[in-house]
Amino acid sequence: MKIDKRRRIENKTNYNKRLKLLKGMSLRLVVRKTNRYIILQIIQSIHAQDKVIYSTTTKDLLKFGWPEDKSGSLKCITASYLAGFLLAKKSKLNERVVLDTGLIPNTKGSRIYAAVKGFSDGGGEINYDEEVVPNEERIKGENEKIMNTLLSAFEKGVESKPKKEKKTGGWKYEGEK
Repeated sequence: MKIDKRRRIENKTNYNKRLKLLKGMSLRLVVRKTNRYIILQIIQSIHAQDKVIYSTTTKDLLKFGWPEDKSGSLKCITASYLAGFLLAKKSKLNERVVLDTGLIPNTKGSRIYAAVKGFSDGGGEINYDEEVVPNEERIKGENEKIMNTLLSAFEKGVESKPKKEKKTGGWKYEGEK
């Protein structure tokens, strides 16, 4: 009798799908849904050790002008599209990425594919079928004005990597100002 691995029993990992993605040796665009946000990450796997290269969530849209009164709708299709667009602008990758949805079922016109469409429109290279992507009317929805202001904010400037501050715990070393 074969016993399943713990993460399979907890319904967190599909090991067959993961093995196929790891054998591909390419960067992965990982899309995960939480109860409030959508998380997008570009992950590089070296010897089955995952390293997050770039990451963004739909919560980051609040910094770029997403209205505070609509902060409860950060899981909608428009927010998912804009998060994908933001990740593409942040990353500025020259290589193709592969979509990794994990255990989320593939549904035509879903938020996952809206994020993929946003990533592609932002300049990222990813293969997808146009039939599974939600149409433009559904992506814009009633948030067309918000979408246009955020897209213009993305074009004005998105840092490719956030600047890390030196954490010294309040101590100053010799030679520092």
